[in-house]
Amino acid sequence: MKIPQLVERVRRRAKLEVAHRANDRRFVALSSRVAEAAPERTTAPVIFFDASTRLSGTSLNAAFAALSAWSLELNGVRVIHFVCQQGLSPCVFGTKRNAMHHHPPCRACMRQSEALFGHSEVVPFGFDAEALPQGLLAPLGLDQLSRFTYADLPLGKLALPSMRWILRRHHLNDDELTRSLFRKYIRSAYSLALQFEALVQEAQPQTVVVFNGMQYPEAVARWVARKHGIRVISHEVGMRPFSAYFTEGDATAYDLDIPTDFQLNETQNQRLDDYLSKRFKGDFHMAGVKFWPEMSGLRPEFLQKAAGFKQMVPVFTNVIFDTSQPHANVVFEDMFTWLDSLLNTAKAHPETLFVIRAHPDEARIGKASEESVAEWAEVRGVSNIPNLHFIPPQEYVNSYDLIRMAKFVLIYNSTIGLEASILSAAVLSAGKARFTASDVVWLPETKADYQAKLDFLLDTDTVEVPAHFKHNARRFLYWQLYRSSLSFEDFLKPDGVWVGYVTLKDFPWQALLPENSVTLQTIHDGILHDGDFMLKEDPQ
Repeated sequence: MKIPQLVERVRRRAKLEVAHRANDRRFVALSSRVAEAAPERTTAPVIFFDASTRLSGTSLNAAFAALSAWSLELNGVRVIHFVCQQGLSPCVFGTKRNAMHHHPPCRACMRQSEALFGHSEVVPFGFDAEALPQGLLAPLGLDQLSRFTYADLPLGKLALPSMRWILRRHHLNDDELTRSLFRKYIRSAYSLALQFEALVQEAQPQTVVVFNGMQYPEAVARWVARKHGIRVISHEVGMRPFSAYFTEGDATAYDLDIPTDFQLNETQNQRLDDYLSKRFKGDFHMAGVKFWPEMSGLRPEFLQKAAGFKQMVPVFTNVIFDTSQPHANVVFEDMFTWLDSLLNTAKAHPETLFVIRAHPDEARIGKASEESVAEWAEVRGVSNIPNLHFIPPQEYVNSYDLIRMAKFVLIYNSTIGLEASILSAAVLSAGKARFTASDVVWLPETKADYQAKLDFLLDTDTVEVPAHFKHNARRFLYWQLYRSSLSFEDFLKPDGVWVGYVTLKDFPWQALLPENSVTLQTIHDGILHDGDFMLKEDPQ
């Protein structure tokens, strides 16, 4: 490395360190005020566990958990934080895909934990390398590791989503590098399970709150808690900026039970239309990330190509390693199995132009897929099939223009299916999505049913879209935006260091009392009184 580059790296690292220290001081100060103001806590405890939210710095989900916990403490609830102290070897965030021999940055992570939990009740956990008998995992292949169970704990199944997430692929390579990491995750999972089991038996918590619930540390804690009949809440980022989604179900599935009598009034319809007018231009964020830096119209050469076909059908894919995918795979084994089936359909329907749109997040810097739709398209020779057109993730084509041209729309479990229904398009889904239970799109029960429906839509002259699809889609999206997304915007702002990471705004500690925050009142009701974590009224 050249000296100017080295100097710039050192300067940037120093700048980040200063920013992190300043942000940490904010959290330490608030934590201290909460500890001083909190009344005596005599209730059965609530355990919070969110090791997979961060390393150094405070992510949105780490902040959601900390603020919720402080609010409970101020209301007289005993809160215990289960905190990693070099207890995972390695953790998910601390795994370097290209240098798996590197140890996770435990020192920085523990410093961050001290900033967040230094004035709270903490139960630390370490790593017990001897917890699982030595030699037990060494002879196992990838499939055996995926199904590995010990002491009735399905360790392989619980660790598999993290393996897929960190390796950025669904179909794992059966090589020593992959198996070695899998063994480490399983060992860490079992070591954690024993210590969390001890905590649960001693503390007898009323509720356990975990981040996400799919990454292996939190998945194990959830499994242990449920074994003991303890209610478990998971949380993820919500649909609006600085918002969270809490649920007793799976946060990554984002299932919503919308009251049947909920109907949008004129004001709500206008509010939704204002939101959609921006979203249809690519102006929206999720977890602090803007997926569409720009949107371009359809190119003249594409329009000329499409004009040569009787009809056009866009195919919207997902990121294969995303933690939503295990919930989606109810008809097909996985998204690529579905895409393979579409190749045969395309060859049987040369009159139809199938436009396969790779998800823009597939090529996100620092999180790019190692098993991608782009790679699939190249291996399958998509460019050589006349009635297939592939749009790569780096090409920011306006997907809504494709929908407006389409005879109907094909999705796996992408949110674009919900939006297509709102645009009055017919949508056939191949996977379970957060909105499929709300009767927004067609989701056949079997592969045979799916193929029959697809063939019918291709062969019929006119596709009749059920009128209730659009109506239900608007209800679902509104509920997801303004009832299930709990805003922490009064408390948080970007930290100025990393995208998606936050620091605290200036506010008095009394703002965290449930009577002073609709969001925190909703979380209190959900955690302590079996509430559904839905706002009773629209936010202002």
